[in-house]
Amino acid sequence: MKQLIKKTFIILSLTLFTACVTVPKVTPSQNKSLNSISKSNASKKKSYYMQKEMDDFLKNEWRETVLQDKEIKEKYEDKKEKTFTLQEFVDKAEVYSDKRPSNESISNVTKVQSLPVIGK
Repeated sequence: MKQLIKKTFIILSLTLFTACVTVPKVTPSQNKSLNSISKSNASKKKSYYMQKEMDDFLKNEWRETVLQDKEIKEKYEDKKEKTFTLQEFVDKAEVYSDKRPSNESISNVTKVQSLPVIGK
């Protein structure tokens, strides 16, 4: 009885696996049913607000402010082989913060510290 069950199981599994192997492969771009529901290349992914704002900030304000410094420009921007290091970011952030002083009255730290605290 156990042999019959084993043989039946083996025959059924072989039949199933060979049927799966012989099914023609269809890539998603050639699948008409899928394309009728949703075309994967119908539209490009649009950038969202935060991404646009960050790109504008980096392109206009950050880059212009940092590249005015001759040392930074010579040290990091004039290289042919460009590899990003954390030290490069720290140097550029220091130059940026020196050229763009923050106002203490509009600082987020000052605003948070001025909030009432429960329990004090």
